[in-house]
Amino acid sequence: MRGVIRGRQDYRVFAPDCALAYTRALHPGYECMQRFRHGDVEIAFLDEGEGEPIVLVHGFASTAAVNWVHPSWVTTLTHAGRRVVALDNRGHGQSTKLYDPAAYHSALMAEDVRALIDHLAIERADVMGYSMGARITAFLALAHPARVRSATFGGLGINLVDGHALPPSVAEAMEAPSLADVKDPFGRPFRAFAEQTKSDRKALAACIRGTRQTLSREEVARIRVPVLVAVGSRDFVAGSPHELAALIPGAQALEIPGRDHMLAVGDKVFKHGLLAFLAARP
Repeated sequence: MRGVIRGRQDYRVFAPDCALAYTRALHPGYECMQRFRHGDVEIAFLDEGEGEPIVLVHGFASTAAVNWVHPSWVTTLTHAGRRVVALDNRGHGQSTKLYDPAAYHSALMAEDVRALIDHLAIERADVMGYSMGARITAFLALAHPARVRSATFGGLGINLVDGHALPPSVAEAMEAPSLADVKDPFGRPFRAFAEQTKSDRKALAACIRGTRQTLSREEVARIRVPVLVAVGSRDFVAGSPHELAALIPGAQALEIPGRDHMLAVGDKVFKHGLLAFLAARP
């Protein structure tokens, strides 16, 4: 094995109102994070298992540990015979923190993922992103289709085209003097989550301001890799998975029953759907 994953692997939900989730998030559950440099940015990543590679790209204010290790995605995929690579995005986790919103353009963050694939000498990889990570994955699939064998957009539906996944109030919540000062009902849970995971809130504010790009209908129609769009049925952040899938040739939509944006990420329907999608794609 390329690294060692230790700690509990049975955590299946990503919920900012769950004290147990926060506690586990503070103890990443993995050791031997590797690092490489992409320009001036140092990217931390884990590389586990053997077999066909899949690269995992986490969401805003999360990390590889919170998004992929604790909800047992790494365990699920390695047990399914996959090599799993998961990075901490710039501004997050153990990677370099930046404070200029321009440094967080989705195209730049997609290039971090492409550079990681290059660093590991992987010719092509399946790529799965969640929320902001799905946006990054879409930019990657559009810019580098030869490097992306398939793309899974978790927690991001038609808002990839029609709107921004997170409003500016989230950045303002990060910059508020304290959690008690955050009155916005949308920004408050993200601020609470950032505090519990001891994130760099200044970097997160810059990130949310800098990574709010959309793709046009014409652009998503040019994505030619196999695509799975997986969104919770109660996710009002992502927008419809069916509407987005209808714009991408051959894309499939997966609605995760009864799950919102926070709870869909670890759901067994999502896991089973992803494994079936990977087994069927060319």
